[in-house]
Amino acid sequence: MALARTNPWAALPTLQNRVNWLFDDMFPEISAGDDIGLMDWRPVVDTYEKDNAIVVNAELPGVKKEDISIDVKNNVLTISGERKDEENIHRDDYYRSERFYGRFQRSFTLPDNMDADKVDATYKDGMLEVKIPKTEDSARKKIEVK
Repeated sequence: MALARTNPWAALPTLQNRVNWLFDDMFPEISAGDDIGLMDWRPVVDTYEKDNAIVVNAELPGVKKEDISIDVKNNVLTISGERKDEENIHRDDYYRSERFYGRFQRSFTLPDNMDADKVDATYKDGMLEVKIPKTEDSARKKIEVK
């Protein structure tokens, strides 16, 4: 008798499709794109440390620079704004709408050693980059053992 190898992960896309169909049948107003408050748009974000600073990269396609707000208060960085819906297309004219519109907000707790007065933000091609430098006294100091 020969053993057949199976890949348990191969069925995962099929399972995902079945769950999607289940929700489409149960909540057709969600799959049709109507906003009933069950889904919020949360831009995807990468955070990492580079050159003695914390860097936050946020994907904000379709958001105008003037619609973005960045605040730092009590060691919490908050990025908020709004992506506005297409004004010249009526809801009844859509066949399918998968993009999210409306207000968004993402908040991140910063370490205590960050210099909130020197935050730098740039926005280009739908990508927001926020750099928060560390304070000068937070650099590691080598201590000689005697």
